[in-house]
Amino acid sequence: MQYDVVVIGSGPGGYVGAIRCAQLGLKTAVIEKYKTYGGTCLNVGCIPSKALLDSSEHFHNAAHSFTTHGINLKDLKVDMKQMIARKDDVVSQNTAGITYLFKKNKIDAFEGVGSFVDKNTILVTKADGTTETLRAKNVIIATGSKPTALPFLPIDKKRIITSTEALNIKEVPKTMVVIGGGVIGLELGSVYARLGTKVSVIEFMPSIIGTMDAGLGKELQRVLKKSLGMEFFMGHKVTGATTKGKTVTVTADNAKGEPVKFEADYCIVAVGRTAYSEGLGLDKIGITVEERGKKIPVNEHLETSVKGVYAIGDVITGAMLAHKAEDEGIYVAETIAGQKPHINYNLIPGVVYTWPEVASVGQTEEQLKAAGVKYKAGSFPFKASGRAKASMDTDGFVKVLADEATDEVLGVHMIGPRAADMIAEAVVAMEFRASAEDIARICHAHPTYTEALKEAAMAATENRAIHI
Repeated sequence: MQYDVVVIGSGPGGYVGAIRCAQLGLKTAVIEKYKTYGGTCLNVGCIPSKALLDSSEHFHNAAHSFTTHGINLKDLKVDMKQMIARKDDVVSQNTAGITYLFKKNKIDAFEGVGSFVDKNTILVTKADGTTETLRAKNVIIATGSKPTALPFLPIDKKRIITSTEALNIKEVPKTMVVIGGGVIGLELGSVYARLGTKVSVIEFMPSIIGTMDAGLGKELQRVLKKSLGMEFFMGHKVTGATTKGKTVTVTADNAKGEPVKFEADYCIVAVGRTAYSEGLGLDKIGITVEERGKKIPVNEHLETSVKGVYAIGDVITGAMLAHKAEDEGIYVAETIAGQKPHINYNLIPGVVYTWPEVASVGQTEEQLKAAGVKYKAGSFPFKASGRAKASMDTDGFVKVLADEATDEVLGVHMIGPRAADMIAEAVVAMEFRASAEDIARICHAHPTYTEALKEAAMAATENRAIHI
């Protein structure tokens, strides 16, 4: 069968890229090795974790803040079976939506493992061993990533688990160790801490969410400790883990180099993700993955060293984010169609879906200092926000960084209620190269959380925030 484009992988990058190809009149096929579409994000990542985060937040609020609102409940308990069932239903709705979109856009879908015979020939090997051959003028590799494993810490998927298994624990554990203070570890740790689990986070670096602005990590650690009782062990190097019965023992060296032990019902290994390209047969077309991270090298047009073969998303360099993959899928589709798209990688926002949420776009203070850029900073705390006071969400702040000479916004960093949605305003402003003064002059509805962004912009411009 002959196609203009064959996409290998149906995650956010793959399915969005395929739909855009079809919209542009390109005959398109998608190869997916699993029975459902959507990749890690929809099946065992973004969507199910947000479903559990939402459910656990409802329970936590019912247990800890409803009485303040004048709502009294009795015999509050967690029905874990129902919570998992709701999560699974959310996943099913989303994956079924992609099936609908493929049919709507006349995209052919093939279930099996896609591998290169040559750069224009893809072999689809199905679960029963039968094969099918597709011919393609262009191929988009969108095979995503998998959880990173530590060679000295075997994952048994029962007590020592990854983020995938953490989405299906059938009871509320009494104790849990999370190895890794990044986005995945903190989100899943939050889910169980809200339900009553004593969660201990072990992190090698001196701060959590280390790639984001340092002030965000410091504030998030303070709030998670205060509101959820989570414990943090920074500067600890994990050396191993063993399971005996229903208990996991994690060994580590602390910041002083002394050996320490942690015992828990479960241990989630959340030390990052690794690009996944196994079984593609890249060697048959002359592509060699990078030794570190297993990434596929691409040029500025996301084309590999083989003409007509592109790669996007987690399998190439850059942030492992669903929305980054989506933008790259659209970028490649439009490039194949002869258009001139663009992606500004500096303006891809990062989000942590804890509560409070954390969001960031552009340069951090640490990056600006390292680059020798002269900047000015303005912050505004949510404890001074009328809307945040009304909803009892007063932890956190918004920080705006602007060029000292031109006032152009260089970075926006926030931790607080609905930061995941609020960050889009900053992205739009920065895409149009707005100044802090521009944001300060925009009328924001009152009372809203986004007023905090306006106040932070005012603080960055002649220190004239009104409500602090």
